[in-house]
Formats: sequence, C-alpha cells, structure tokens
Amino acid sequence: MDGLEDYRTYMSKAILNATSYFNVVLQGKPTFGWHDRSIGSKAIRNQDEFWLRVVSERKKWIQEVWWEGNFAANNIKGIPKPYVIDIYEWEDGKIQLRAELMSFVKGLVCSSTQEIRAYIDLPENWWLALRNSLLKLSCWETDRILTNQEDVTHQFLVFYGDDVNSKVTKWTTAHRDLHWANLMAPELTILDWEGWGLAPAGYDAATLYCYSLLVPKIAKRVYEIFADILNTPEGIQAQLYVITRMLRRIDKGDYIALAGPLHRHARNLLAKYR
Repeated sequence: MDGLEDYRTYMSKAILNATSYFNVVLQGKPTFGWHDRSIGSKAIRNQDEFWLRVVSERKKWIQEVWWEGNFAANNIKGIPKPYVIDIYEWEDGKIQLRAELMSFVKGLVCSSTQEIRAYIDLPENWWLALRNSLLKLSCWETDRILTNQEDVTHQFLVFYGDDVNSKVTKWTTAHRDLHWANLMAPELTILDWEGWGLAPAGYDAATLYCYSLLVPKIAKRVYEIFADILNTPEGIQAQLYVITRMLRRIDKGDYIALAGPLHRHARNLLAKYR
C-alpha cells in the first residue's frame, strides 16, 4: 500500500468487511481519523443507529493499553461518551485490524481539526458539563499507565533544559487526548478514549487550553473554566508538558499554526514556574 489514497482504499475495504460481521449498513460518507489509521461511519441495523469504527496498526507497534482503550472506558460511568457494544478483530499479514461497534451519539464535533480555528458559541451548561466530567474522571481509579515520570523528565530536559523541575507530585486519571475534534456539541459528548489513563494533574485542561490558542476568545473561556487547576504549580507543569508533546507533533507536520502561540505560552509559563 503506497500513498494516502491507497491506504484510504484499504481502510474503506476494511470497514466494509466489518459491516458484514456486524450485519449493519453504512449510512453517509465515512470519515478518517488521524493519519488515516482509523475510519468511522454511522451504521444502521434494523433501524437502530450505531457508530462503526475500524482501526489498523502494524502488529509490532500495538500497545494493548491503547488498543483496548475504548472498550476499557465502558467501565467509566457518569461521563457523556460512546460505549463499545461489540468488537471484531482480524489479521491481514503484518497488520492487525479492530472494528468497534459503538453507541451512536447525535450532534457535531466542535472542530474538524484538533486545534480550533474559528469561534464556536457553546452554552454555559456545556462548559459546566465538561468541567464536571473532567473532575469526575480525575478521581476515577485506574492502573492504566501511558505516561510516566521518565517521559516527563526527558521531555522537560529536551525542551527546557536541566533547570526546570520536572518531578510530578500528583497523578490523576485523564482522557489524554482532549482536543476539539473529540468534543461534541450542542450536548457534550467526549469521544475517542483510546489513550485514557494516569497523567500529571491538570493534563486534560492543559491540553484543551493549548489546542485553543488560535482563537483567543475560546482560549480565555477554557482558562476561566479551569483557572483553579491551570494556575497551580501542577497545572503550569502540566501545560509545559503538553506543549512539549504538541511541539513534537508539529515537528512531524501537524498543526504548524500553533507553533508560535505554543512557544510564546511556554515562555510565559517558564517565567512563573522557575
């Protein structure tokens, strides 16, 4: 499979294979996930609505904690999110594929890109639901570990040198990929739970704030909602860590427009943190 179009064709065939297994019919045009490693579409069976998602990965790169994240998140209660109803896996040479039939959620994603680029008017109850959901999630007990102290220390050393304290004093449960393409409106739903697990306290609020920097009015609202988290030493540290991860993504070609705002924000944070 060489090139973007060839892989999209491959993934389109994969989701059709999954429809046969689940006995569903696709409705509408499928959408592709990050770097086309996944494909999803609304699906119908006996007038019941579902969301069908297929993800692919080379076997040697599969991490079980990521691979089973959406299903593992079924145990999390009291947070608006889809639920995995059924799973189908198969192999294709060196590639492993996983289809997840999920509950269907009505509404629209807040942005077609991870970073928000235009103002969106979200009701007050949406913001309150988001805050309550993240607070509830932060208290959820889990042994899922996708971020550790070694990684935080390494990232700080590379980006900020050896005079910035990287020791994480508080770890809480986080979604870990809280960007605007994973949030739905007008009713809040939080999508894509592949990578949830323990993270430095304030990680989700820090992530959403950093993905909001291109729209100052939205960034200001995020900061207002989570000020009591973002203004703490732990919250500042979380923002600095999120910035390192996002800058690495930028280095690989993602959301280049955020490079300047992220660097400026990092300089302001470092002035406080040091």
